[in-house]
Amino acid sequence: MKLTFIGAAHEVTGSCHLLQAAGKNILIDCGMEQGPDLYENPGLPIPEKDIDYVFLTHAHIDHSGLLPLLAKKGFKGGIFTTYATADLCNIMLRDSAHIQEFEAEWRNRKGRRAGQPVFEPIYIMQDALDAIELLVPCQYAERIKICEGVEIRFTDVGHLLGSASIEVWVTEDGISKKIVFSGDVGNTNQPIIKDPSYTESADYVVIESTYGNRVHSTEKIDYLKDFTKVLKETFDRKGNVVIPSFAVGRTQEMLYFIREIKEKNLLKEYPDFEVYLDSPLAIEATKVFSKNMRECFDEDALALVNQGINPLVFPGLKTSTTSEDSKMINLIEKPKVIISASGMCDAGRIRHHLKHNLWRPECTILFVGYQANGTLGRRLLEGEKNVKLFGEPIEVHARIESLHGVSGHADMNGLLDWMSGFKTPLEHVFVVHGEDQVTEEFAKTIEEKFSCPAWAPYPNGEVDLAKNEILSEGVRIPVKGKKPAQKKADAAFERLLAAGRRLLDVIYRNEGIANKDKAKFENQINNLADKWDSWD
Repeated sequence: MKLTFIGAAHEVTGSCHLLQAAGKNILIDCGMEQGPDLYENPGLPIPEKDIDYVFLTHAHIDHSGLLPLLAKKGFKGGIFTTYATADLCNIMLRDSAHIQEFEAEWRNRKGRRAGQPVFEPIYIMQDALDAIELLVPCQYAERIKICEGVEIRFTDVGHLLGSASIEVWVTEDGISKKIVFSGDVGNTNQPIIKDPSYTESADYVVIESTYGNRVHSTEKIDYLKDFTKVLKETFDRKGNVVIPSFAVGRTQEMLYFIREIKEKNLLKEYPDFEVYLDSPLAIEATKVFSKNMRECFDEDALALVNQGINPLVFPGLKTSTTSEDSKMINLIEKPKVIISASGMCDAGRIRHHLKHNLWRPECTILFVGYQANGTLGRRLLEGEKNVKLFGEPIEVHARIESLHGVSGHADMNGLLDWMSGFKTPLEHVFVVHGEDQVTEEFAKTIEEKFSCPAWAPYPNGEVDLAKNEILSEGVRIPVKGKKPAQKKADAAFERLLAAGRRLLDVIYRNEGIANKDKAKFENQINNLADKWDSWD
């Protein structure tokens, strides 16, 4: 009875855990890494064809994106997940395969001219279709017997349409254990979907830690006011608001907000502004949201539906499906909103819109979701002034903004609240799906608060669940073989960046203070900057 942490160990993306129990090999999630790798990842310790089942927490690509590769390498078992997640995977995995094929074609077109070897995509469309055929949709709250010695149950955790924590009961050699995998725990009071539900019993818990050392603002944030302000200021400058948005989840929330802005006439100066949804995936995903609204929507969204109002549709919404449609958007001079994927700016049509808008000071790039370390989105948020897109250098003159408080992830307090739902003693908690130092910090927080051991495994770390014994801490080899001194320097720089992000949050929260206090605050910041500015 062994659990091995394959991906998202001391890293934010690529969630994948291997549970070996009752004579079966079971993966919980099979996600793609997004952004740069921090540690060497040895991968699965067994052949893919030997995997018997996959239990999938939700459809985001960093949890589901390698399912086609699994199928390509011989996996034939069932992929158990909720109905809504199965519906989303049906479109998201096909979209991911299309991206893999397109990128390979693009690289090979350039590579042939340079005499480079052929670049093979990770997987192709047929692999995605093969994986989709293996999906087994399940109801929330139903205890399901998978095979002798293995049972599961899905519980809504409010992160994404169809998202779930998974309770897994395993019995082997007369020993029974219950492991709960949190998946990604959602934030409370999000639009459209329900708040996270809790689980009361477990022997072991595997919990994410994306925001494990951060707390969302305690102020009641007026999303509509903040969003409307960004729109008005940008339209006043005759610029575009470009929103890099995850096609599934965050995009639908933005549509929900914009519909309300228009309905309440909050942007009186521009009542007929147009919104271009430039993502075939987002368009299809919005249809999936409508299909699953009775099971997954919260009370407010359902109240609109019961009034005959589609909460994701409004006048001025235009959809773009073809690449030609997408190209035409940037030829339209009228100020507008462009919502496109991917949310972290590392792939997809958003990169074309950034190419056309980043250099324009009248435009705004508005981030509305988490940006993983090393991604283009994170670099832009941290102030990078020169980027490359499609091999072309672009100077960043657009305003870079973020809609503070909009997060699909629970913060540290939200994660601890979810943990407090367990009423039985826990043998061990395993912290995954977080940045390098965050996993360690959150593990210590859990130990202090709940008086149970907590551990943040590295890639391929192993634990014997029958004995509650750590067999291996995993692989701690940094990618590119960084020396220990460089590792410490990188960690110190990460802490410095975190301090800078905290200062920016403090600035936003002090928007309403008196002008004399703003001037004093400004002088203090400038004095600090003058002291440390090594470019002078």
